[in-house]
Amino acid sequence: MAEPLRIALAGLGTVGAGVIKLLEANGTLIEKRAGRPIQITAVSARDRSKDRGVDLSSYAWEDDMTVMAARDDVDLVVELVGGSDGPALTLARNALRAGKSLVTANKAMIAHHGLSLAEEAESRGLSLKFEAAVAGGIPVVKGLREGAAANEIDRIYGILNGTCNYVLSTMEDTGRDFGDVLKEAQDLGYAEADPEFDIEGVDAAHKLAILSAIAYGARVDFDAIDKSGITRIRAADIAEASSLGYVIRLIGMADTDRAADGPLRLFQRVQPYLVPLDHPLAAVDGPTNAVVLEGNFVGRLLFQGAGAGDGPTASAVMADIIDIARGEESAAFSVPVGQLEHMAPAESGHRLSRAYLRFTVTDKPGVLAEITAAMRDAGVSIESLIQKGQAGDAHEVLVVMVTHECAEHCVTDAVKLLEGSESLTEPPLVMRLLGE
Repeated sequence: MAEPLRIALAGLGTVGAGVIKLLEANGTLIEKRAGRPIQITAVSARDRSKDRGVDLSSYAWEDDMTVMAARDDVDLVVELVGGSDGPALTLARNALRAGKSLVTANKAMIAHHGLSLAEEAESRGLSLKFEAAVAGGIPVVKGLREGAAANEIDRIYGILNGTCNYVLSTMEDTGRDFGDVLKEAQDLGYAEADPEFDIEGVDAAHKLAILSAIAYGARVDFDAIDKSGITRIRAADIAEASSLGYVIRLIGMADTDRAADGPLRLFQRVQPYLVPLDHPLAAVDGPTNAVVLEGNFVGRLLFQGAGAGDGPTASAVMADIIDIARGEESAAFSVPVGQLEHMAPAESGHRLSRAYLRFTVTDKPGVLAEITAAMRDAGVSIESLIQKGQAGDAHEVLVVMVTHECAEHCVTDAVKLLEGSESLTEPPLVMRLLGE
């Protein structure tokens, strides 16, 4: 029997404890599939006394996780602490510099420092793997990097944050408003006490940056992502979308375009979209993730499943560990770091789409005329328009419209024409309609 692969495990939260449980439950099966035993030899976490529902007595404990890579009884480091910097990044760098491959579920660290870590791994002939960093238990990184490796990727998009998806689909099912459902998500453990990274689209953008790099051979560029969250979506928007034959989902999307005689540019966006009811993503509800990949030969592929949780995420972590145990090596982002391209962000103004706009306005004569005049002057054709009063407010109404397909800059220009209008009680909400 081959020598065991010895692991240092940093982070004993939901996922770390899940990895231990998975090894205990499926150790024999994992050994057969990996071709060698996989053993945890050392662990580290902030609180040694906490009951995590697993027996840690057979593992060496390190109070300082950043020194785990220096241990002689460790071949591989698994980082499950989180955070783009701090001890997690120090441990990751220490592991690679000590000649130990690295497995991580840390999307923020990969989105911000993945290129330098991948470069370090390549220079030492080591593996850097992060399947669990994107969409929990869904093998979308492996599917993109391996299963669809022969394809040019036309577009990759999907639901990348389970918290937002739970909030939106629950609003859809119950008619309740955002704040009420968000509190419920926090009580159920689907949302953090400070949910900003989730509801403002940052978490989804971290994941999209990673997928974009793999899909298009581009250097990771998190800062170039156009991102907005779901905090302004009301129950009224959910209801109007439904009446039009849509649901609202927070979508991360990436593709490329080319200016005339220019280089390819990378388009990356995280925003709420109206998704047609007959689209596969419309049926994705609760804290579920789903990613659609469109390749020029394979066509459309849908990856769907649990985007978080101890079991699914631990499964993704263990899949990476098994690959390393087998001796399978591949570039972290599909191609060596030196071959990743510096792709400039694509402008979105010329992109064609239909848009949903919601205006909150004072109930007085001339408001509709003012809004429609701005649309006319910006070259936006209106497909449908609805005006509704708000319950309990006699002086404020909602005006909702859907546009015909037009260049995105036209809608942006129309909204700018209405800036400073005394008729609007808050800035307009603009969401795109997801096209085929």
